[in-house]
Amino acid sequence: MNFEEKNRINGLFGFYGELLTTKQQDYLRYYFEDDYSIVEIAEAEFVSRQAVSDNIRRGIDQLVKYEHVLHLQRNFEARSAIEKQVQAYIDLHYRDDETLKQLVSQLLAHEIED
Repeated sequence: MNFEEKNRINGLFGFYGELLTTKQQDYLRYYFEDDYSIVEIAEAEFVSRQAVSDNIRRGIDQLVKYEHVLHLQRNFEARSAIEKQVQAYIDLHYRDDETLKQLVSQLLAHEIED
């Protein structure tokens, strides 16, 4: 799995990880966050390499299915891109308008809290 694919799965895990089984969550954390090999995970968990591999594969498949249906990551990335464009526009055309900057900051902060 290449670096971009690992980043994509990590992103999906951030959105949907809590929907996976505990074992899938653990194994995906080991594999993607801690950079353990399948052998290292199997040794740490006292299970077979096949069990680890199967759980990782099923976990990834579930994450991809959730994103296919819910689009949380895609929508987040689209909103983030628009937010950057709005901020750049404000900085270019309204750099002295502190009220506008404050309102946009409040809007973005409110979105994060939800």
